[in-house]
Amino acid sequence: MEYKLSKNLRLTAFIFMAVGALLFTVDYIMLPKTTAEVAAMEAAAEGHGAAEGHGEDASHGVADAHGSDHGDTGGHEMSEEEHLEHTLGQYQNKPWSAIYIAAFFFFMIALACLAFYAVQYASQAGWSPLVLRVMEGITAYLLPGSIIMFILLCLSSAHVNHMFHWMDPDLLVEGGDHYDKLIDGKSGYLNIPFFLGRAAFFILGWNLYRHFALKFSKNQDEATDNRWHKKSFKAAAMFLVFFIYTESIMSWDWIMSLDPHWFSTLFGWYVFAGMMVCAITTIALVTMVLKSQGYLKQVNDSHIHDLAKFMFAFSIFWTYLWFSQFMLIWYSNIPEEVTYFITRIEDYNLPFFAMVGMNFVFPLLILMNSDFKRVNWFVVMAGIVILLGHYVDLFNMVMPATVGKSWSFGFVEIGSLLFFLGLFIFVVFRSLTKRPLEPKRNPLIEESKHFHY
Repeated sequence: MEYKLSKNLRLTAFIFMAVGALLFTVDYIMLPKTTAEVAAMEAAAEGHGAAEGHGEDASHGVADAHGSDHGDTGGHEMSEEEHLEHTLGQYQNKPWSAIYIAAFFFFMIALACLAFYAVQYASQAGWSPLVLRVMEGITAYLLPGSIIMFILLCLSSAHVNHMFHWMDPDLLVEGGDHYDKLIDGKSGYLNIPFFLGRAAFFILGWNLYRHFALKFSKNQDEATDNRWHKKSFKAAAMFLVFFIYTESIMSWDWIMSLDPHWFSTLFGWYVFAGMMVCAITTIALVTMVLKSQGYLKQVNDSHIHDLAKFMFAFSIFWTYLWFSQFMLIWYSNIPEEVTYFITRIEDYNLPFFAMVGMNFVFPLLILMNSDFKRVNWFVVMAGIVILLGHYVDLFNMVMPATVGKSWSFGFVEIGSLLFFLGLFIFVVFRSLTKRPLEPKRNPLIEESKHFHY
């Protein structure tokens, strides 16, 4: 059956984009643009704290905005002027960080969905052919999403913003006031040409696989044998090897290097688990939206149950990696490692612990029961919370490194999220209109149609 993009869905996508752009613009205009405006904001905050009998605490919080007076400032005590410039830099990073988080969030869904799609071919899964078109539609966002990400990385490299601290050339001037020995030691890897070269190579490889995967899939629909299906199998197996290496390096480059003094050997796997649970959740939600519109009639409760099992499994896997990373670093108590979590627990207490509840406790309670996995509205409710939870997780990874204590969740963040959500919905559902929703000659299609347990 051919899918037709409804006017209401198209209108919804454009409204999200328009409202998102408007909210972002309004909040961006209100952000301080000079050190004088920052000083006025801090004076007002200090006066408000003093009026409530907490003047000393408020003053301390203002003086400490975005990290301490040490650390990223070269290890020396900041003067008042340096402090104001430092805080202004954090405010200027705020809209860029909001865009970066939202852009990466939807990009990672498309990329992980492509990996999950490849797993179906490499494993010769018999349950999934009926939802392969859904996966192909979601991966349509990979090309525009990766282009947007590369543009953002190029803008950071051109010093349009200061999200990536290690890109500051003053940090590599030995004997200078801002010289950073640790970052200088990593400069063979963390340098702009190599950084952008890796990003371009990864993006090219991911999009090339999607191009050939769709080509083989289309050819298989029109073939008289399984030759193109076998090619899909080989391409998927090769891509998965490429993906697991490039995804890890991408997570180091695009997220972990925002905190250039910190590292975790589990970080690549941690990001991978979050990507996969978001991708599988999105597959389930899009599938249920199509079913509610009268499409994918042969997709039954067993298919939804399988997707919900993957959502549950990867939520537990994500929790295992999160706790392993947190527990090992906290227990060893090495200063340059544990500071990562101290910053997030002290300055981002609410989003830090809310993220754990949304990504672990809620899915555990809702999706552990096998019967609930077959109830669409239960899966939808769990899926929405999981997606929001992993957005907050990404927020916790990025914001402490780029804006520190100057964070808030306002129009900039909501606007960025709505804009990219609208773009994602439009690209995905428009892509679904280009081919029949059911594969014609997939050798496993009959097994998928009769998938029950």
